[in-house]
Amino acid sequence: MSGSGAAPGPGSGSSPAACRFAHYFVLCGIDADSGLEPDELAVLYQWLEADRHGKSQETTNTTSGENFDQSPLRRTFKSKVLAHYPQSIEWNPFDQDAVNMLCMPKGLSFRTQADNKEPQFHSFIITREDGSRTYGFVLTFYEEVTSKQICTAMQTLYQMHNAEQHGSVYASSSCSMDSLASSIDEGDATSLLKLQRYNSYDINRDTLYVSKSICLITPLPFMQACKKFLLQLYKAVTSQQPPPLPLESYIHNILYEVPLPPPGRSLKFYGVYEPVICQRPGPNELPLSDYPLREAFELLGLENLVQVFTCVLLEMQILLYSQDYQRLMTVAEGITTLLFPFQWQHVYVPILPASLLHFLDAPVPYLMGLQSKEGTDRSKLELPQEANLCFVDIDNHFIELPEEFPQFPNKVDFIQELSEVLLQFGIPPEGSLHCSESATKLKNMVLKDLANDRKNGNVPTSNISVYELMKGNETIARLQALADRTGVTVEKIDLSASLNEKEKDLKLQCEEAELRDYQLNIQVREVFASRFIQMFADYEAFVIQTAQDMEAWLTNREQMQNFDKASFLSDQPEPYLPFLSRFIETQMFATFIDNKIMSQWEEKDPLLRVFDSRIEKIRLYNVRAPTPTLRTSIYQKCNSLKEAAQSIEQRLMKMDHTAIHPHLLDMKIGQGKYEQGFFPKLQSDVLAAGPANNNRWVSRNATAQRRKERLRQHSEHIGLDNDLREPSGELLVCQNSMAFWEWDQGPTPPARLPKKSFSECCLKYMQEARSLGKNMRQPKLSDLSPAVIAQTNWKFVEGLLKECRMKTKRMLVEKMGHEAVELGHGEANITGLEENTLIASLCDLLERIWSHGLQVKQGKSALWSHLIHFQDREEKQEHLTDSPVALGPERRKSDSGVMLPTLRVSLIQDMRHVQNMSEIKTDVGRARAWIRLSLEKKLLSQHLKQLLSNQLLTKKLYKRYAFLRCEEEREQFLYHLLSLNAVDYFCFTSVFTTIMIPYRAVIIPIKKLSNAIITSNPWICVSGELGDTGVMQIPKNLLEMTFECQNLGKLTTAQIGHDNSGLLAKWLVDCVMVRNEITGHTYRFPCGRWLGKGIDDGSLERILIGELMTSASDEDLGKQCRTPPQQKSPTTTRRLSITSLTGKPAKPNAGQIQEGIGEAVNNIVKHFHKPEKERGSLTVLLCGENGLVAALEQVFHHGFKSARIFHKNVFIWDFVEKAVAYFETTDQILDNEDDVLIQKSSCKTFCHYVNAINTAPRSIGKDGKFQILVCLGTRDHLLPQWIPLLAECPAITRMYEESALLRDHMTVNSLIRILQTIQDFTIVLEGSLIKGVDV
Repeated sequence: MSGSGAAPGPGSGSSPAACRFAHYFVLCGIDADSGLEPDELAVLYQWLEADRHGKSQETTNTTSGENFDQSPLRRTFKSKVLAHYPQSIEWNPFDQDAVNMLCMPKGLSFRTQADNKEPQFHSFIITREDGSRTYGFVLTFYEEVTSKQICTAMQTLYQMHNAEQHGSVYASSSCSMDSLASSIDEGDATSLLKLQRYNSYDINRDTLYVSKSICLITPLPFMQACKKFLLQLYKAVTSQQPPPLPLESYIHNILYEVPLPPPGRSLKFYGVYEPVICQRPGPNELPLSDYPLREAFELLGLENLVQVFTCVLLEMQILLYSQDYQRLMTVAEGITTLLFPFQWQHVYVPILPASLLHFLDAPVPYLMGLQSKEGTDRSKLELPQEANLCFVDIDNHFIELPEEFPQFPNKVDFIQELSEVLLQFGIPPEGSLHCSESATKLKNMVLKDLANDRKNGNVPTSNISVYELMKGNETIARLQALADRTGVTVEKIDLSASLNEKEKDLKLQCEEAELRDYQLNIQVREVFASRFIQMFADYEAFVIQTAQDMEAWLTNREQMQNFDKASFLSDQPEPYLPFLSRFIETQMFATFIDNKIMSQWEEKDPLLRVFDSRIEKIRLYNVRAPTPTLRTSIYQKCNSLKEAAQSIEQRLMKMDHTAIHPHLLDMKIGQGKYEQGFFPKLQSDVLAAGPANNNRWVSRNATAQRRKERLRQHSEHIGLDNDLREPSGELLVCQNSMAFWEWDQGPTPPARLPKKSFSECCLKYMQEARSLGKNMRQPKLSDLSPAVIAQTNWKFVEGLLKECRMKTKRMLVEKMGHEAVELGHGEANITGLEENTLIASLCDLLERIWSHGLQVKQGKSALWSHLIHFQDREEKQEHLTDSPVALGPERRKSDSGVMLPTLRVSLIQDMRHVQNMSEIKTDVGRARAWIRLSLEKKLLSQHLKQLLSNQLLTKKLYKRYAFLRCEEEREQFLYHLLSLNAVDYFCFTSVFTTIMIPYRAVIIPIKKLSNAIITSNPWICVSGELGDTGVMQIPKNLLEMTFECQNLGKLTTAQIGHDNSGLLAKWLVDCVMVRNEITGHTYRFPCGRWLGKGIDDGSLERILIGELMTSASDEDLGKQCRTPPQQKSPTTTRRLSITSLTGKPAKPNAGQIQEGIGEAVNNIVKHFHKPEKERGSLTVLLCGENGLVAALEQVFHHGFKSARIFHKNVFIWDFVEKAVAYFETTDQILDNEDDVLIQKSSCKTFCHYVNAINTAPRSIGKDGKFQILVCLGTRDHLLPQWIPLLAECPAITRMYEESALLRDHMTVNSLIRILQTIQDFTIVLEGSLIKGVDV
């Protein structure tokens, strides 16, 4: 919608016409000369439907377009533009086919005297090639058919129809899509009788009526004013008395003598019987919106409307469904007007004729309205794409939402605030569907009364009619006043005066209702605007403005990041994130940010200007307020409701401008003859052009203003893109209400352009930066041939491929982190939330690709439907021949020869895994789960390639032009998906947290040095981020087991042990391998230690830290991409300083040890400074390789006298136990009493912890006990107190050399300071680390 700041219709030259209220008056109906012609679009629709269902086109009568299943009164016949005035306007050329189709979307309708013939009002939108809009307002009524030829033709059609049917007139259609084109009820015998009564025509018995439309085309959406004007014209036609002036006078007046009201002003002009008022918001108010939101809330209910609004914000596919065209427009315009300061950037078709239903195939976000037929319910409506569809059944007060749908922030409070506004205006928040229906009937009755009785100027005396016309005339008013003063009474004038009093009361009530509608509109919109102002109050801080000038910015637009998304999200309240993370990926948000950047060089976009001024206002308020309210999740109500309502009321109460009265024109005598019930043939010569010099209300700078407005609108709707954005808008689809899109081949731009104006820059950008950025033209319905439709679909194929390239690139860049930043790809890091958003977006894209050109579908998901068809065929073939299953490349083998059996790679197997998940109830959910699983297994591209390799199946399911049948594009698409194998995703494991998963575990011993057979009973317990398995017995001497448990998430630790029974109880374990049998993720838990009494440190159980293994193919890909690993896990034996099996290790020096401590602590600090959802495993940072435990072990090992005394190893834990013995038997003497208390407390705590570990019911070795002590000391922030105690303990001199780090005071103090840096963090230990230890 155009901004409120200036008149939209950009013009050329100094013509005043661009400032006119209305551009065209149009009359559509039946052409008596050509007679009854079938609607060509209906013929095309039948052809497409036959093609869609694989029927032979020959069986469809494509020449006559006859459909003998339908009653002739219900068939579509071609309408025609009978007249339009003026002929054409330079800046808004008249498109005859488009206007005809939108005025009469169903074509001509015929009725008899038995049918309802109430006039129907509806409106439409045409979006011009520069993105600016033109609005049409249509009143359709019925006229008696006077042509004997047409009546006879209808009678003949009925005879043919009856002969063809032979009593089976109302057989059900075999195709559910056909029911859209047919209004025949599929029902019981009662409805059949009803149809037979109403769907018949006898030339001798019945009177035939045909529809006719009168239409105003305007530059701004003054819906209420145009509706009033058209209703008055209709009343003049049906009234028993002719109108005061010929109809040409009123039409000429509104076309040429009524100006647009200036911004912030109101205007009064005159209809046939009474004045019409309209108003326009000022430059700092919300833009004009004349569609009553009251009706939208009554039709949908508040809750439903907010949900649909959220779908629109997230740029899903929204399909509105209603029998009433005006309801479709009211809801569509109502919701899009609430988007301020954002604008819908995709296909916008509030009224989609049934004959163009195949355009729902468009694989792009859309907002379309489809007229439902009486008796056709939702179940009979077969739609090509439903996975990401929001279906809105307006008439039945019902919506269907897509799955994985985030709620609007503060939704409950938001709905509560809106409810309060609605209740003030007497509107129930749950909607009032039945009320609104009865209200419509009531309005129709009132309209009938106005037409048929003698109210409102239809009094049969011509004197009163003339008085009515001239009651605003000053002379008549003075005469009336003089007559009153002198007491002279004139009967006729008294009569008219009394009528005027009644009329005045009625008029006041009408204006009151209208005023309340305006006030409701503005107050509701202010509440919505207030939400965005709160949410994006600080958006400007995150806009990245790097270019020095506009030309440089436009040239490099695709390579630039223009909004710091990660920082913006990290700054938002947690409850907002699910919605915001998806919203900032949309085209409308990207365009909004582009407009912000462009405002450095050009005048601000009107919506942006109003939005920024509101934010400035709220900032000033926050400076003065005692507690600032920006960036908070606390709900704040809108505080500008009263002020907004008052400004509208002031404009409507006091008229700023009054247009010229309608007046007699220089017309030929005898023409324009009045005949009740028939719209007269208008004199075209007086309506073809306006007055010669009518420049009174044209501002001097109108031309410059119009040019600026056109450029502004141009930038609004182009939707400048970058490479890392939801690129659905890249298609640059023409948003025409006819839902037909076509591209022209644009001229090749010159290699180097001279210094450019803004429009030239935009043009250059459109031509060069977009792969599909070709100029569009107004579509011609005469071009609507199968060849053109195929060409249109080819553009969709190109657009889908480009979107896939961008999405995969964005996912890789975000996942690669720091290295991608170094290579110049933008911000580092990706939150779990953002990753989920990007993957959900990829799922949507795959559904749209699989929906394009689909002709056979089961369920709502096109992808899952294809997979099911593939599965059925493969399983049939498996029964016939036992075909070998493809094996994966990975074979996990260790030195000992024990290995994990190979996990087979199978598309069907992955489908079965998903089908076994009882948590997923829908096909759309199953398709998404399958995509996530394939992505996590790095098999998405391979699986889809296998799926598409069955060409016979693809040909059966898809039309010729479908994306999946374009071989070259399909190969490129699979290649883009293959690139995602370069990074690790856990998008299946992390989302489906409650499912049961089978795991396989293998224990790999070092056979060279230990017994091949052990007599004791081994056990294992595996833990992950989501839980653990509990202790499980391992079958003796098998070393391998499978088990099923609830999803453990990423695996972190494995506890392994045995009961030390039998003679062969000593066990040397190299590592444990555990594999998730669904995702294929394999974890290695290195050990390299003995388990058994009297060997190593005497441990019967060990806690092992896991690392995720990568397959050979992943490693190669990783090397090519130079992607940093997700996390470094511990490798084999880290405690080499004592327990090496191969002699003396290379010991680290003091500097390396201190560096290791610093690095370990630094990693823990960094872990806690990341957002919670981005943190990895704390267990790895504590107990893994280079973790805190390993680093402290190095400190304690430095200078440790570990020589064997009588062949017995000495361990750090021995030193700890000696220290405890000393602390428990000795009271140390200190000078300061406070120090004594602190030290005593520390000694007591230390002894308590060590004794608790020693007495725990676990067979943990000495090194394991030290690990537990360090973990507990870290958790409870006690390490800085314990280190000095141990350093000053007398046992240190016996067990450590003099050069040891623990005997150096400076080193010990440095170590304490380093450990104090993690004192402020709340550390939560994994249960497996400290199980059984009670402190």
